[in-house]
Amino acid sequence: MKIPGLLLGLGLLLWPALAAAQPVRIKDIADVEGVRDNQLVGYGLVVGLPGTGDRLRTAIFTRQSLVGMLERLGVNTRDNEARLDTRNIAAVMVTANLPAFAQPGSRIDVAVSSLGDASNLTGGTLLVTPLLGADGAVYAVAQGAVATGAIAARGAGASIARGVPTSARISSGAIVERAVPYTLAGRDHIRLALRNPDFTTAQRIAAAINGRGGNVARAVDPRTVLLTLGGRDPMNFITQIEQLRVTPDQVARVIIEEASGTIVMGEQVRVSTVAIAQGNLTIRITETPQVSQPNALGQGETVVVPRTQIEVDDQAERRMGVLRGGVTLAELVRGLNSLGVGPRDLITILQSIKAAGALQAELEVR
Repeated sequence: MKIPGLLLGLGLLLWPALAAAQPVRIKDIADVEGVRDNQLVGYGLVVGLPGTGDRLRTAIFTRQSLVGMLERLGVNTRDNEARLDTRNIAAVMVTANLPAFAQPGSRIDVAVSSLGDASNLTGGTLLVTPLLGADGAVYAVAQGAVATGAIAARGAGASIARGVPTSARISSGAIVERAVPYTLAGRDHIRLALRNPDFTTAQRIAAAINGRGGNVARAVDPRTVLLTLGGRDPMNFITQIEQLRVTPDQVARVIIEEASGTIVMGEQVRVSTVAIAQGNLTIRITETPQVSQPNALGQGETVVVPRTQIEVDDQAERRMGVLRGGVTLAELVRGLNSLGVGPRDLITILQSIKAAGALQAELEVR
């Protein structure tokens, strides 16, 4: 039996889901509320580009930033601002995530993205750029050589590009100047926030924690589990409970990415009894014209003789298949594979099964 490549790949990618669900650590499915990253943003200049920066005549903000920077360094260019014409500088937006409990002096990674019409940031250096939080305060300062990891080359008749040369990163490129105030000591309660909200999973987490002894956990809602410390050391208590294992529950859902033909199915997907037949009429016309010419001593002229071959494939060998009620994900994939359907046909089949009321799962098409 011939199995389409994408369906075979689907089976390989989903083989963990075909087995029984395995317990996972609480730290892998829930976060401690308040212990999170904070987003930072800043505006800066990248210099030292090999003629691939912004055009100062069109990128007004880049020219104004360059003039302002030079004035702060004691160079007056106001009188000759209109004559500035360099392509070695680019205006960029700098973003970073400030980790929880990051202290002044620690370093974080930053991302640099071109703001003007620069074509390539490779080889540039980001000048000192303050990174602001949502409150407008400066929490870090970024500077350093940027690395795009991209390749771009252009000639008279061809060009090649790999990656995005106008987006770069600086590893450990920012120094934290201010910490976000947050402390665990002295708290009476701690909240665990589930990354995938679910009633059953929240109750299982609370039961696993209470199983250690003491009624200290309570599921408040599908996303939150409230922990009562009762004088316990927060660090020691969190370290102990985050290693506990629970089996997360999941909603029966089928995700279809129509643009790429990607299909992902959850373990709980079930199909009621349904019959499926799939087939298309394909007509293939092949033109192979031949040249006919007379002998060297003969009379006549050279002509082109058409040769047309027509093939009709009605896919009559494909039969109707019956999927029994309550089949599992593994049986569903096997049954569809047996029909020899391709990825696009599989999407149509799943949508039709859902329309018939036989797909006992949520179908999400993106």
